[in-house]
Amino acid sequence: MSIASATPEAREEARMRRDVWLLFFCQALMNASVVGQVAMSALVGYSLASDKSFATLPMGIQMVATMAASIPAGIVFARLGRRAGFMLGAIASLLGCLTFAAGIWQHSFWLYVAGGLPAGIGFGIAQHYRFAASEVASPAYRPRAISLVMTGGVLAAIFGPELVKHSKDMAPPFLFLGTYLILALLPVACMTLLSIVRLPPAPPRQSSPTPVGEIIRRPAFMAAALTGAVAYGTMNLVMTSTPLEMMACGFAVTASATVIQLHAVSMFAPGFVTGRLISRWGARPIVAVGAVLNALCVAVALSGQQFWHFSVALVLLGVGWNFMFVGATTMLGESHSPAERVRAQTANDFIVFGTVACTAMGSGAVHAGAGWGVLNLLLLPALTLALAVTLWPRQAQKPA
Repeated sequence: MSIASATPEAREEARMRRDVWLLFFCQALMNASVVGQVAMSALVGYSLASDKSFATLPMGIQMVATMAASIPAGIVFARLGRRAGFMLGAIASLLGCLTFAAGIWQHSFWLYVAGGLPAGIGFGIAQHYRFAASEVASPAYRPRAISLVMTGGVLAAIFGPELVKHSKDMAPPFLFLGTYLILALLPVACMTLLSIVRLPPAPPRQSSPTPVGEIIRRPAFMAAALTGAVAYGTMNLVMTSTPLEMMACGFAVTASATVIQLHAVSMFAPGFVTGRLISRWGARPIVAVGAVLNALCVAVALSGQQFWHFSVALVLLGVGWNFMFVGATTMLGESHSPAERVRAQTANDFIVFGTVACTAMGSGAVHAGAGWGVLNLLLLPALTLALAVTLWPRQAQKPA
């Protein structure tokens, strides 16, 4: 059956799926610069900082900005709609890449750190692509749409580290300068796609909006937000310091970039099936499986320091993150009504990325002061807490 002869329902379904795929590519473009940043940031910070415990500070500042972006992003989305908000995020990401490049050019650690502010704002706004996918999708397709858009990170995971490997020496003697200049092109491509995707308009203004405090106190919201915070925070704690630990073990930049690439692929590739698993088994059992996988990551990381130890541990960490984070995002949808969605999403991401900011800034200090083993063991109590809250039977129903 041709598109022209299809029923109105079939045409609408086809347009909906097209929009989800466009959001997939937008997510891929925005994530590629972040994945590349993960592979470079600690190494650049280590080379520029006089105090090496500050090596992960640039990534920490980026995560603080990601957290801080939640509230203004929510305001923009609520008043101007998704398109305006995503365009603003792409512009911020572009500015971040150029500032990182300027920091390397000037050999200035603090200018490089400053690049984390606009980059973090762009990354924070890009987190809402998964919410936009849930809004453009039909209810039956929603879990798959969320997980599919998040799998845009697969392209980012492949493309980002490859860019680092092949462009790091492009502008000698400034290591990674050329990489940041290339990454600056990605948000420009994202803005092109945003000009053609259909996005929902700004939600209607509520005459008496539900207080954020009331939304946060709901058991369903607390379970979703805490699960998302633990998933992203624990993953980021280990991921950020992995290039530093591998450097200390004598591995080259290309080796750590490969491990980060494997990790990033494992973070997003399961998204092709995670939505189906959640549709069949429910979000909470999938979250529990993810927590177990992250605990196995700790066991592998503590068992040795060969290349395969780092690779297997980071792959387990990536798959565990995917199961936990997609599950948490699905659970979040159970905690609010359609009119409350922007406020609930904003509060959720403020909590999640506030946690990520703390782990990013603390990762280098913990690694330098206590070592790789202690850093990994810190995951276990957090994962236990997430399991307890996720499986807590008292869950509120979705508000009308």
